[in-house]
Amino acid sequence: MAQIEIYTTPLCGFCHAAKRLLKTKDAAFVETDVSRDGEKRQEMMARANGRHTVPQIFIDGAHVGGFDDLAALERQGKLDPMLAG
Repeated sequence: MAQIEIYTTPLCGFCHAAKRLLKTKDAAFVETDVSRDGEKRQEMMARANGRHTVPQIFIDGAHVGGFDDLAALERQGKLDPMLAG
């Protein structure tokens, strides 16, 4: 199984949607709340090529993007192979 990291904030609807999609795939993920941690937010932005919105999702260290990007991978049939590792 792939290693999934997701940077989120508690009130972000897109974050909840991304986590819901991953849970439907039985994909375990590590969630990092950046709402009150400027250092973690800076880390996220550095890894996400300056993107500052949440969620930011990484699969096996590769930046996937946000929820829209994750959903696009699902629609294209590319998410399952990525999650398989």
